[in-house]
Amino acid sequence: MVAAFIDSVFVRKDVQQSLQTAANLLLMFLWEIFMIFPEKRWMHYVPSYIQDFLAAGLFMGSFGGAYMDLYYSFPAYDLVMHSVGGVLCTFVGYEILVCMQKRDKVKVDLPIVIFGAFGISFFAGTAWELFEFVFDQVAPQIGDAQHWSLALAEKAAEEHGIGLPNVIAARDPMGIRPMFYGYTKEDHKISFASEAKALIDYCEEIMPFPPGHYYKDGEFVCYNDLSETNFINNDDLDTIFTNIRTKLIAAVEKRLHADAPIGYLLSGGLDSSLVCSIAQRIIKRPIKTFAIGMDTDPIDLKYAKEVADYIGAEHTEVIISRDDVIKALPEVVKLLGTYDITTIRASIGMYLVCKYIHENTDLRVLLTGEISDELFGYKYTDFAPSPEEFQKEAEKRVSELYMYDVLRADRCISVNSLEARVPFGDLDFASYVMSIKPEIKMNTYNKGKYLLRHAFEGDYLPYDILMREKAAFSDAVGHSMVDDLKEYANDMYTDTEYAKLRERYTFAKPFTKESLLYRELFEEYYEGQAEMVKDFWMPNKEWEGCKVDDPSARVLSNYGDSGK
Repeated sequence: MVAAFIDSVFVRKDVQQSLQTAANLLLMFLWEIFMIFPEKRWMHYVPSYIQDFLAAGLFMGSFGGAYMDLYYSFPAYDLVMHSVGGVLCTFVGYEILVCMQKRDKVKVDLPIVIFGAFGISFFAGTAWELFEFVFDQVAPQIGDAQHWSLALAEKAAEEHGIGLPNVIAARDPMGIRPMFYGYTKEDHKISFASEAKALIDYCEEIMPFPPGHYYKDGEFVCYNDLSETNFINNDDLDTIFTNIRTKLIAAVEKRLHADAPIGYLLSGGLDSSLVCSIAQRIIKRPIKTFAIGMDTDPIDLKYAKEVADYIGAEHTEVIISRDDVIKALPEVVKLLGTYDITTIRASIGMYLVCKYIHENTDLRVLLTGEISDELFGYKYTDFAPSPEEFQKEAEKRVSELYMYDVLRADRCISVNSLEARVPFGDLDFASYVMSIKPEIKMNTYNKGKYLLRHAFEGDYLPYDILMREKAAFSDAVGHSMVDDLKEYANDMYTDTEYAKLRERYTFAKPFTKESLLYRELFEEYYEGQAEMVKDFWMPNKEWEGCKVDDPSARVLSNYGDSGK
């Protein structure tokens, strides 16, 4: 408040604001000034029901003022409410401290009592502001408790002829955190939200906010495009191995700083296993790891347990059934805001394991192994016809991360009140890997992700885990999960129904019964918003060996030991 007063008088030189701030300061200190005269103490003579009535009046006045637009109709309304509230809180604070003196039979100097009363007033006022903020979030249909939202600020500015500063919005370069925008139906004003569903009722078309961009003055401006490699480094292999190792270790260590308990998703694959191993070495105490698998044919569970035992982790296995998968499907589509086949498949397992963590532990942060595939290559990128094509595909995958793997990781984790942290998405690490010569990075070693594997040779992981073939998360949870989803979709539609219903859609037309099922679920929650997703995630069909009609690596000729 003092800072605001100085700013208004000496910087902005706004007379009206200066007077309001001075009045607020005076009223906040009024009771302390009044209590200099002990014989004037009268608050303890006021019946408690009157004090309660004043407090209730203040409460109703604040929300009633928001509901009836009094904050805008009467500019001083907000000032009066806060001033009266401050005075009442000070009254109460003084009485509490006097009672404490009597209870403990301790005499405290008057200035200390006054200072303590003001402290209680300040604490109560701060708590009230927090309550108003929470109220704004959970009950927007009733009306904002204060004029904090952009729309209400614009309304107030228009009524009082005040110009608002430029609105600037931005998104991180990788798109790890979600962000959407659209233009309102009535007045075509841009709106932003962290979830697409928040804009459904207000915007005609909703689109993802492009990662690595900021919005200002009506334009989206790119400030960091990770998919575009500004230079290709000439490091030799030994230097590359060293840099990959040191940069990934630094990325993991950076993400271990938290004021909440941390857990780890461990599939037993190369990427998540490395993250867990590095973290265990840094923390030097057992970390908590979690793996999930089907009750019939889990693939990941045995590898995850092997890694957990090797690094000394406190490991938990989550077992799911066909019924769990089918039951979770509608909720997964809703929280993701996508109809993409492989994203939905992989999200079911991740959603269910995160749901278990939320309901059965006190963990609030999870580290995962996402983004490694986009940087080092998938199974299908073994078919890249040239280094140039390999690099082009890597750039495409990195630029579209926010629609697929990163979307999955963030939504499945965040919807369960957990925070996702992705070491492979570290800007320094990702930028370096993207700058490695593609002819060195692509699979010419008869082993995908050779650079990453070789960088951590030694005692980080058991050798069989370090060399384990890539298996998609949706497949490694158990082949039966995808088979169950396909069977469920096939039972939903006859061939005739499928042929007819798929013709409803012109953009990203469903091409299997499974994709039709996902699209219809998507349209239930996000009707007409299919262009939020660029297209189905699929291997590059222009490459020989990748002309398939399913995103799973199981249909590729080089799947090999991935399913063992």
